[in-house]
Amino acid sequence: MPTTMKEDYYKILGIERSATESEIKSAFRKQAMKYHPDRNPGDKQAEEQFKKVNEAFSVLSDPQKKQMYDQYGHEGVAGAGGFGGFNANGFGDIGDIFSSVFGDVFGGGFGGTRRGAPRPQRGEDLKWDVTLTLEEAFAGKEIPVEYTRLDNCSACDGSGAAPGSARKTCRSCGGSGVVTYSQGFFSMRQVCPDCGGRGTVVEKPCSACRGSGTQRVKEKITVKVPAGVRSGVTLRVSNGGDIGTNGGGFGDLYVEVHVKEHKIFRREGDDLVLDAQITYPQAVLGGSIKVPTIEGKEVELDIPKGTQFGSVLKMQGNGMPKLGKKGFGDLRVNIQIEVPKKPTTRQKELLEELAKETGGKKSFFKELFG
Repeated sequence: MPTTMKEDYYKILGIERSATESEIKSAFRKQAMKYHPDRNPGDKQAEEQFKKVNEAFSVLSDPQKKQMYDQYGHEGVAGAGGFGGFNANGFGDIGDIFSSVFGDVFGGGFGGTRRGAPRPQRGEDLKWDVTLTLEEAFAGKEIPVEYTRLDNCSACDGSGAAPGSARKTCRSCGGSGVVTYSQGFFSMRQVCPDCGGRGTVVEKPCSACRGSGTQRVKEKITVKVPAGVRSGVTLRVSNGGDIGTNGGGFGDLYVEVHVKEHKIFRREGDDLVLDAQITYPQAVLGGSIKVPTIEGKEVELDIPKGTQFGSVLKMQGNGMPKLGKKGFGDLRVNIQIEVPKKPTTRQKELLEELAKETGGKKSFFKELFG
């Protein structure tokens, strides 16, 4: 199942799950004032954070929604009048923030009336993980992905109304999506509980989606993973996420790639690294060995005379494809000297003679080979 990429509401407001109603309001006021677009003109990050703060408060300030969220998380409040995500109309300006948190002084000191219909809200992004072998990452691969996402209800075409029925203006809010409660000199505006902020209600709810206008549907798509992909690379499938509200369109599907470790090759950037053992005579006299490649072939590698233990020999163009570029990385071969654990009698004799020629001690070889 794909996972919805949403932050915890309590974390967004910077409060504990045991926070009281007044603590939630206080935290919201601080965050909303900090990130409000009027105070951060042109700052897209602040605008996005303000949306998250708005969304979190709209859920945690409503006892019923808060209870559902505490029990079931984001799924518990998904589709609840558009507050499964951010409702961009929650606060039109700084005055709206004061109105929602403190109430309109003397019936309208800071606030105003809600302007226009609820704004479109883009759907949630979803995340999916795929795992590839190193060989698949080398060649690239088309991966079939099967997942579920939120889409318009096929029975009512997203209206939420049963066949023959329709949506009508909400009587409680008169189509504004908000209602105002007055107490003495003070008044407080909040999202209309009857229409959930949409401004309209259905006469007869659709039986398939229970009036929500959305339903979970199965999707089958093919994601093309490019050659040379690395672990952690995330591919975006445009409009592959959940559908939004009020014509807000779909979110995206993000496919994160994970590449398994290989039993022979290690990857370092675009290069591949492997260890190869050669004999002592090969190290001294030189020669050649067969080296495997990630493509399943064998290529010949020349061993220069006097090659030392730990030397790295490079084979250009035998590494991984360079992601998004032309060319390939290299294959780096770490040279190790093979030491026989049980040399034959003849091998011992030759080694003893070599020790004498090079000035080595006879006892040294006896300690090694007995």
